[in-house]
Amino acid sequence: MMADDFVPIPPDMAHWIKLSSKELKIRQKDRCWASVVVNDFRENLLKFLKSSSDQPLFQSVEFLNTGSYFEKVKIHSPDEFDMMLKLQVPSCLCTTKLDAGLFYRIDLTRPTRHPIKDFLLENNRTLSSSKILTEMFRLIRKFLKTYRVPDRRCRWEVNKKKPNSPAVTLSLCRKEISGEELISVDVVPALEVQSWPLAVRNGPDVDNWLGKKLRQEIKSLPCYFVPKRQKGRKLGEDAKESWRISFSHIEKKIIKSHGNKKTCCESRDTKCCRKQCLMLLKSLIERLKQRFPKDLEDLCSYHGKTAFLHTLSARFDDSSWAPQQLPACFLHLVGALQDHAERGFLPHFFVPECNLFATSVFPRKARVFLVNVLEEQKREGLPLLKPPALLPPLTPTTVGPEVNAGELSETSHPLISSECLKFILVFVLVVGLGFNFLCF
Repeated sequence: MMADDFVPIPPDMAHWIKLSSKELKIRQKDRCWASVVVNDFRENLLKFLKSSSDQPLFQSVEFLNTGSYFEKVKIHSPDEFDMMLKLQVPSCLCTTKLDAGLFYRIDLTRPTRHPIKDFLLENNRTLSSSKILTEMFRLIRKFLKTYRVPDRRCRWEVNKKKPNSPAVTLSLCRKEISGEELISVDVVPALEVQSWPLAVRNGPDVDNWLGKKLRQEIKSLPCYFVPKRQKGRKLGEDAKESWRISFSHIEKKIIKSHGNKKTCCESRDTKCCRKQCLMLLKSLIERLKQRFPKDLEDLCSYHGKTAFLHTLSARFDDSSWAPQQLPACFLHLVGALQDHAERGFLPHFFVPECNLFATSVFPRKARVFLVNVLEEQKREGLPLLKPPALLPPLTPTTVGPEVNAGELSETSHPLISSECLKFILVFVLVVGLGFNFLCF
């Protein structure tokens, strides 16, 4: 146990943390519907690509499911999915880092007849990230011309390409209601490379937490490069065609094997609250961004996830994450993110030389704002985790001795029993949380 676990937590704050944790779980009904729709899309897209003669490079693709849904830390509703589309590439590739080790230029070391040759720049050596992504957009648009969603009331739409995004983003919308998005899917083409670049070759620091054996197992896995360009205005040619290294598949493995002991979370008696803490932090970040969209524009859930992984690596004992300690553990995690922001130092978990809170990628003004707003949330009892006021406060009519209850005006506000009020509050809360899918 760490000392901060023993800091008294106000009962009402502990109550809201526990209640919010329960409300973040996805309902089984919603999960099933979304899974059917998304799995059908994935399987049919895969068949289309493998049978398509348009582009041989995409005929050998395989899907790798990544992201919070497949890590089982998705919150609220199953409305966002990430799919990494693995592209097989020749072994004659050379990676040159363009920063501290997150972005790279990828070159061929020798000429090749591999289909990858169709995506080289004019120098016939450098692999173009923009050409790969453009081809991915074209193929998916062609696929959607003949594809039909299992639920005939819906359709898939390809979103406009976002700057610096490595994904083809699609939205599942209702046909009769224009613009209402039910599910969002990111399809990300990724190059599978067996050898890790030198900057990340040591692997993540998980020896004390997950053990040296798992660390070696992680280092034996391939790494992936996604077509994402560096941020900035006056970019050089290398930066415009850059690739970002991705460890999302390893993050998924780590979160699945999150315990210091192999038995962690295998039974009711060995449960921990690690995943609950991550889900709560994701929820808090989401609501902070909704409340302060301009001030916290640069904040994303990956900052929280990185702080979470560092916290687990340092605070590795399973007993420190006992379920009954959820409020204390969550506040410890919020404090860890706040501390990283205050120091302006949040090293990438797999690329330690890359600082996610560096001024070049996260302005100092935004960091100071984040520190202050996290402090305010802790001081005020985490108001953003509380459900909004669903009903206006009721002012019961007092019936004094001089007034007969039967003589009350018909327009007087009737008394509502506490049991009835509880039922109304619970019903409205459930409807609010499940609104996206109740119509199906």
